[in-house]
Amino acid sequence: MTDRYLSVDQVAELLGTTVCFPRRLVEERELAVRTGDLYKHLLRLYILPTFSRWVPKPSATSNPWSCPLDLDEITAPRVREWRAERLRTTKAKTAVAKSYRLLKGILETAVDDDLITRNPCRIKGAGKESAAERRIATVAQVDALADAIGIRWRLMVYLGAYGPMRPEELVGLRRRDVDVDNLVIRVRVAEPERTNGKRAPGETKSHAGVRAVLLPAFLHKEVKQHLAWFAEKGPDGLVFVGVKGAPFRRTSFGRKWRRARAAVSLPDGFRFYDLRHTGHTLSTRSGATLKDTMVRAGQSSEKAALIYQHSDEERQRDIAAGLDDLVRAERAKHHKDDRAHHKERPTGS
Repeated sequence: MTDRYLSVDQVAELLGTTVCFPRRLVEERELAVRTGDLYKHLLRLYILPTFSRWVPKPSATSNPWSCPLDLDEITAPRVREWRAERLRTTKAKTAVAKSYRLLKGILETAVDDDLITRNPCRIKGAGKESAAERRIATVAQVDALADAIGIRWRLMVYLGAYGPMRPEELVGLRRRDVDVDNLVIRVRVAEPERTNGKRAPGETKSHAGVRAVLLPAFLHKEVKQHLAWFAEKGPDGLVFVGVKGAPFRRTSFGRKWRRARAAVSLPDGFRFYDLRHTGHTLSTRSGATLKDTMVRAGQSSEKAALIYQHSDEERQRDIAAGLDDLVRAERAKHHKDDRAHHKERPTGS
């Protein structure tokens, strides 16, 4: 029997990598660079060590595209055994689920190309991830985070919560994107940071990501102050830069974020991205519909686009105003409670 292998080009076709495959297929698949990085990681550490014909010891520098998958080795029993072993040894349920979905997708390509007759990935629910309940912060906690992280980065915290904007959108903002007088930020691009530390400027996560974000009025002073003190000069100047003028780096900001999070006693699992969920929740409380929050956060869904009504700029201004009222009320309540607490505290003898 002739050995059958899924070639490097066929794997690359599925993954849309720029390595070993024409640019045409990369563009057709519209795969984000961070997704490509994730797939390489999953291939190198989770899939190829079991199913490749030959694999050197996986390392950060090994090329996962250089190892053809041995299709004769990928049977339904082997897939079940592989998944059980990965779960047992890594304890990484999410990574194993992602790896299973990736392997299943690769083998769907093999089926389409008549290299195998049936996909051996047939474990029901194996590719599903059980997402934990997303945490939200209170208005007081968002303010505390902004204070703790330092004056240079406090606006990023506020825009992450009350935009709510993605980290890769925030780091791509230029001065020309910010209309201080009307409190509007126009999101045009995203600049995610790859695992190698390099920025990858490009389009937003979806077409809905290109949008105008109308900010609540209480942020006017914060925006104006940040632009005056910290943003680069000129219309193309970056809004967020480091102390020495270097572009935003995820690693250095991550250290500041963890210190700030600990300082305000938020749990270790609370991520910067969870500020978006906070913004969603507060917008809903201020009267936003699902479609309103989708437009505000730059989310897209074909099903929702067919069901939910249009959310225009006037409606977005209403949402921003409602959010402004809600945050101001929460802040006033928090300050009132603090004053009452201090009055009740015994002065001692």
